[in-house]
Amino acid sequence: MNCIIVDDDKLSCKILEGYVNKYTSLNLIGSFCDSVSARNELAQRKDIDLVLLDILMPEMDGFDFMGSLDNPPNIIIVSAAEEFALRAFEFNVVDYLLKPISYSRFCKAIDKTIRYFSRKETTRTGDEEIFIKKGSSLVKLKIKEIVFVEALENYVTLNTNSDKYTIHFTMKAIESQLPSSVFIRVHRSFIINKSMIQAIKENSLDIIIGNTVKNVPVGKSFKDGLLNDINVMAR
Repeated sequence: MNCIIVDDDKLSCKILEGYVNKYTSLNLIGSFCDSVSARNELAQRKDIDLVLLDILMPEMDGFDFMGSLDNPPNIIIVSAAEEFALRAFEFNVVDYLLKPISYSRFCKAIDKTIRYFSRKETTRTGDEEIFIKKGSSLVKLKIKEIVFVEALENYVTLNTNSDKYTIHFTMKAIESQLPSSVFIRVHRSFIINKSMIQAIKENSLDIIIGNTVKNVPVGKSFKDGLLNDINVMAR
């Protein structure tokens, strides 16, 4: 799993680099003393799976950094400040480590991340059922019945052929819950059910919703992933 360290504390960086190098499943891509440089690296590379991130940094703090990313990788916060933990988990970070960090605590956080990152999607077909709150009731819904997911500020809408459900979730969180064998993210604001694709255009695609066709934008950073996925499906 490729990772980067983002921390303006040089001693903390050295300790984390040592921990990463000990852990055989991690590959350190680089260490950055500011969020701006780290963000530029993430923009250029799509193979970074984990960020070890401090909160208090110059120019752009850890929260601004996370909020600036359209499709953030797994993030573990590494901070000396305990009071930011609650806010950090609102960004769906995998773990929150308080400095000074022991190697055993570091390993526990990485093990958790690998379980999350390596979840076997191939065993999931979309037949699983979930319960979604609608008004004062809980409605049962098969995952594969979701046609597309759309971001709406701090909420997402799950759209089926006949209904729409609004829940308090982030796109990152909902994407992690949907099987990649069935769904793919095509835009910062859209995840679609691959079986509903009717046509792929230059900067958009058409999906079937009941008896109608909806045009969904395709983001530049998601286009290659979409085409590669379709190629695999077509073999």
